[in-house]
Amino acid sequence: MIQIFLKEVNEFLNSLIAYITIGVFLSIMGLLLWVFPETSVLDYGYASMETMFAVAPYVFVFLIPAITMRSIAEERKNGTLELLHTLPFTNLDIVLGKFFAGFFLVVFSLIPTVVYYFSLNQLGNPPGNLDTSGIIGSYIGLFLLGAAFTSIGIFASSISTNQIVAFVLAAFLSFMLYAGFDSISSINVWADWSTYIAQVGMMAHYDSLSRGLIDFVDIVYFVGIVSGMVLLTQMNLGFKR
Repeated sequence: MIQIFLKEVNEFLNSLIAYITIGVFLSIMGLLLWVFPETSVLDYGYASMETMFAVAPYVFVFLIPAITMRSIAEERKNGTLELLHTLPFTNLDIVLGKFFAGFFLVVFSLIPTVVYYFSLNQLGNPPGNLDTSGIIGSYIGLFLLGAAFTSIGIFASSISTNQIVAFVLAAFLSFMLYAGFDSISSINVWADWSTYIAQVGMMAHYDSLSRGLIDFVDIVYFVGIVSGMVLLTQMNLGFKR
């Protein structure tokens, strides 16, 4: 698994798409937080990172599939997946190696945003007047959301040999699991069940963490999503072996 992890990270960081996707993510976050009048903290009147944490999941819906779309699809297309099967790697080794590589790159793109926290911390009146517990909870939620989207992206990449198909499928599944159930819960037909339906989606659990409430249930939910997707990907590789 470690060898696959290092190979994936090395290949991604040596490709142009890595720096384009990470650059686009950081640019969008920076523009929303500091430049655009409707969302800029400089025009808001108080120091807050709420805008970034509200928009980041939707950016992740496209950013993470761009990172994961080639992980298994390209291996199968080039015939190198069969080569991996001849080496002493199990399907689980392959899936976990690619998952952790994708998640590492997601974390790698999030780390520079910590600069925003220290900048806002100094801009507060008085300095340090910032909801640190809420920001820590939001970062934990964003890391868990990134892990879930990465596992979905790896699963989508295992279905098709076409990277574009893998990207579209991963983006669709990620969006539906994040915001789809919340939208469905707002339909009046099943108003009595709206709370339970919303809890099936990721948004409710992410919002809970963003309030600074580190609930064990929310963590178990995201771990369950990741474990389920890893298991499905492993089974899919087994079926197509």
